[in-house]
Amino acid sequence: MLNNTRDKIWHIEDNLSSASWLARNLGISELLASLLAHRNITSTDSAKSFLFPKLGALHDPFLLRDMDRAVELIKSFIVKKRKITIYGDYDADGITATSLLYDFFIRLKTPTSFYIPHRLEEGYSLNEKAVREIAKDNTGLIITVDCGISSFSEITLAHKLGMEVIVTDHHQLPSGFKPLCPTINPLRPDSSFPFKELSGVGLAFYLAIAMRSNLRDTGFFQDTNEPDLKSYLDLVAIGTVADIVPLIEENRILVKSGLTVLAETQKPGIKELLRVSGIKNNQAITTHDIAFKLAPRLNAMGRLGPATRAVHLLTTDDEAEAFSIATQMDTLNTKRQEIQNGILSECREKIDKMENLERNRTIVLSNPQWHRGVVGIVASKIVDEYYRPTLIFNVEGDLLKGSGRSIDGFNLYEALSDLSDLLTQFGGHEYAAGVTLASKNYEEFCDRFEELASKKLDIKDMAPKIEVDGKLGLESINPQTLKDIKMLLPFGYKNPQPIFWAGPVKIVFSTVVGKGHLKLKIKEKGTTFDCIAFGKAALYPLEGKLVDILFHVEINTWQGTESIQLVIVDMRVN
Repeated sequence: MLNNTRDKIWHIEDNLSSASWLARNLGISELLASLLAHRNITSTDSAKSFLFPKLGALHDPFLLRDMDRAVELIKSFIVKKRKITIYGDYDADGITATSLLYDFFIRLKTPTSFYIPHRLEEGYSLNEKAVREIAKDNTGLIITVDCGISSFSEITLAHKLGMEVIVTDHHQLPSGFKPLCPTINPLRPDSSFPFKELSGVGLAFYLAIAMRSNLRDTGFFQDTNEPDLKSYLDLVAIGTVADIVPLIEENRILVKSGLTVLAETQKPGIKELLRVSGIKNNQAITTHDIAFKLAPRLNAMGRLGPATRAVHLLTTDDEAEAFSIATQMDTLNTKRQEIQNGILSECREKIDKMENLERNRTIVLSNPQWHRGVVGIVASKIVDEYYRPTLIFNVEGDLLKGSGRSIDGFNLYEALSDLSDLLTQFGGHEYAAGVTLASKNYEEFCDRFEELASKKLDIKDMAPKIEVDGKLGLESINPQTLKDIKMLLPFGYKNPQPIFWAGPVKIVFSTVVGKGHLKLKIKEKGTTFDCIAFGKAALYPLEGKLVDILFHVEINTWQGTESIQLVIVDMRVN
């Protein structure tokens, strides 16, 4: 049986020299300077940009290749009032991107519709049936968001049917990429846009910026109200966080501003989404709220059925409609959790029965009964527990359709590219991908996938690594510590919540609380702090023991009283 509670590697890096220099030159604390240095922010200019992100610092959207061509083409449709269809993806990034552009063009009084494929019936990206349906609907222009980069045959079909196409997509370019239409993707090697890791909704927002700028310069808004683009930043924040793109540079600016807009939103759909997610209106909203409350509910629509109603939720002005859709969304999310937990339990049973898994680098599982809409989440959970590149498949006749997740050091998209001769379809990026293959190729695929991973990953790579920001003694933790940490908000991928190391500290009290959690009181050199260690109840009791801990510093509010609490990330009993 594979040990899924293996020791994690604590990686602690010393950035004291660059941190001291930053602290002196910026007039900030040594702690804040060290946190910046650990994020490779070592110059005064980059530190100021990071600590004080401003919308005015966003790059010119016309630096994106084909943005100028796309804007001119769209403008011709706006002027002639010809119909545009926004074609999106069924995840939170695609849903928010679709909602943004759909609402934007509607406000420009342009005939506009949207189309999101059914995950289970149509699959990802453009498909022939959808293109033909859109053509019958009198559409002259399809604009893709968060998809389309590999849809060469579908773009060709659209052209034959008399439609123009614009692709906006942030996914990896396929091998031998040659655009058939205006194609906006920051990963294009011929694009001069400095930041390469925008989300789908971020790219849609840049298209709206460029479009408004061009229309403004040509006097379009003399007779039409100018759309307030800042009002779309709530959608940008939701989709960007949901898609787990790096929260640095452009994305940091967009999300930080977007969280403020989100907390103050007056949009009926988003207000109802906050309500069913248990988030009070006008309270501070965090990236954690988006990632674990808002995004899962939006995603649930597309996982278990059509995602179309999610776009209606985000764009409606009708409070009754918003209430109805949000309530349905919450119910679907509960159902999704039940299905997911059942599949996860079955996966664990299969893993426990595997031979030689300790030596294997990958996990590949399949079952015709598993719901294809949630296999991606299950793969993510398996990676968290067993720390191996993982693919989970649903079997549909002669085809296996599934999702994969990966770990540091193993580029999943590149691996699938190497195995493309066995695949019917695939797409994604370094850490996540969707895959379709014929059942007859399954065994060979598993063998070659394992072989590729064995060449890339050593046994030492099979333990998760925790990046530690530095040692922090308990006596050094005070309200200023929290102020310094808050300067780094919002947290997310490539800008994680700081993790500190302390120890050895003495545990003076421990008890089990909730569903398997530990509540502790620890002491070091006369200083004590309350701690919570989620999922660590198996270590109880711990009174009198010395431990090294990794932890976050947070505020705990109890009955109206605030106090500093340490949240244990990992613990080693001496």
